[in-house]
Amino acid sequence: MKRFSDAKEDFAMMTKEQYRLIVESSPNMIWRADMSTACDYFNKTWLDFTGRTHADEKGFGWATGVHPDDLDRCVKIYLDHFHARQPFEMDYRLKRHDGEYRWINDRGVPVYDHFGTFVGFIGSCMDVTEKIEGRLMMNMAQNDFLCNTYNRQYAFQLLETLFKHSRDREDALCVLMIDIDDFKAINDRHGHAAGDAVLKWVVGLIKDELGSRDILGRYGGDEFVVGLANTDAKSGMFLARKIQQAVAIKELAITGIVPLRLTVSIGLKSLDLEASLEELVGTADKNLYLAKKEGKNLVRGS
Repeated sequence: MKRFSDAKEDFAMMTKEQYRLIVESSPNMIWRADMSTACDYFNKTWLDFTGRTHADEKGFGWATGVHPDDLDRCVKIYLDHFHARQPFEMDYRLKRHDGEYRWINDRGVPVYDHFGTFVGFIGSCMDVTEKIEGRLMMNMAQNDFLCNTYNRQYAFQLLETLFKHSRDREDALCVLMIDIDDFKAINDRHGHAAGDAVLKWVVGLIKDELGSRDILGRYGGDEFVVGLANTDAKSGMFLARKIQQAVAIKELAITGIVPLRLTVSIGLKSLDLEASLEELVGTADKNLYLAKKEGKNLVRGS
């Protein structure tokens, strides 16, 4: 009859073997790192995905498969969390055996032995390319990437929802139409790169004045539409003038040209008896035209 200690040892060996089989057969890509931060194990799923050997991947060999645009960020997240002994989750592109880069979701956690001593990290990865690309496609459909605002189509979807909500609940709502004065002259004189810098700078100043529920979209060219939730005409006028003054009192420094002094014109309309969002925005746009006609760098509307 086996002694208890022998039986306990056999059970431990069986448990380790079962654990190894589970890890090796896992559909997830499993990696392990020792206390030096170097990886010392990759399961079969990982090696099948990369088409590389364990000798190729061990240490920091795995990093050669990370997309160059993601590598610095990926390694920094890994090392920062490793030294802090904190779990992490990140997405990055990893080269598959056929040469295609695939988006990987990587989750790592610190590992401790039965004495509570830190012994390294273990991680689990999944191919999430379809999910990431779907998210990127959605962002492309919703955002203006130059200005970092919503694009016109998506901004109006959000504004339509806000308009109906405000009208049904009799909440205040204000729409601003904002145009950068003499923007074409800036493009003609200093080039489109300078024009792009102007757009981004003005958008940054607008965002500084907006709340979390407000909506900012690029209406077209150098014109922007803003929806101010729970904002009446008086508060909307105050905020519009803050935006106008914030632009007018500052200079934009662009390498290679003299600092630019810019202004914006703003048309405003608060929700009253308008039957549609188009009517509300149309009136704000007419008020913008008045601000332009009366000399620019003005706010007009009610």
